[in-house]
Amino acid sequence: MNLSLPRAVLVPLMVLGGALVALQSRVNGALADEIGTGLRAGVLAAVVSFGSGLLVITVVVATTSSGRASMRRLADARTSRRLRWYEVLGGLGGAFFVASQGIAVGTIGVALFIVAFTAGQSLSSLAVDHVGFGPGGVQSASAGRMVAATCAIAAVLLKAVEQLDAGATWLTVVLAVLAFATGIAQAVQQALNGRVSAVVGSPATTWNNFLVGTTALLVVLAASYLVDGRVDGLPAAPWYYLGGVLGIGFIMIAAIAVHAFGVLVLGLCMIAGQVVTAELVDVLDPAVEVGPLGLLGGGVALLGVAVALTLRTA
Repeated sequence: MNLSLPRAVLVPLMVLGGALVALQSRVNGALADEIGTGLRAGVLAAVVSFGSGLLVITVVVATTSSGRASMRRLADARTSRRLRWYEVLGGLGGAFFVASQGIAVGTIGVALFIVAFTAGQSLSSLAVDHVGFGPGGVQSASAGRMVAATCAIAAVLLKAVEQLDAGATWLTVVLAVLAFATGIAQAVQQALNGRVSAVVGSPATTWNNFLVGTTALLVVLAASYLVDGRVDGLPAAPWYYLGGVLGIGFIMIAAIAVHAFGVLVLGLCMIAGQVVTAELVDVLDPAVEVGPLGLLGGGVALLGVAVALTLRTA
């Protein structure tokens, strides 16, 4: 049985979910910088984040009656093939996202990473809803949705131009494209997790997401030893290990809210939380310079969200 909340409560929860995404990006990016360098450090940070999330959600589902019931429904759905094999692979998108945080955020900053991520998320959400891949069925590409996607693309261009003017290299472009691709995968992940949640509930959906993602990341970590990289050790400060808990929060929020609003509106509300929080994180970080173009980019992304939600409810 899924947790049912009033739509008026779900909207601020979705915005909160977006804030948790931005905070997780900051935490995992900092963890990767502390661990070492190269792909190996970024993926190891992702393993720590996803692995800790898996441990926490395993305890939750094992010690609560709703969690155990949800897990039984997951087992039954897989045995009876009510859930097809690809529908339980949403965690791959989460693994890609968390790994890219560790690889990219330390170089391009939280704000550019999040804006590029949300641009990919907006376009992909538009397509996912249009073809009916999410649990809510077909939701056509309305004018508001097109405005939101266009504003998201404009925002990432503004952020990228600011960094290039500040002397950023081609690596900035490559990592921004990585974040964009991660956003595309995120919308697919939300659609798949929404399908699973509709059948088994959010606790088992979240557990399955973390299990699939952690498994994939361990495989990539093993492969990372084939390329250059360095691991210096794990930091002592406890805040570096909050990424998994933050991930549990926004995955559960998304799994619950996607049924009521669809993938795109979920994405738009989360984008609002992501952009505002990412800008605040960079503004408050003395090591990061945030110029007028960067702030304008964040404002344009929020404008797209506001227009899309206004036209949707008009």
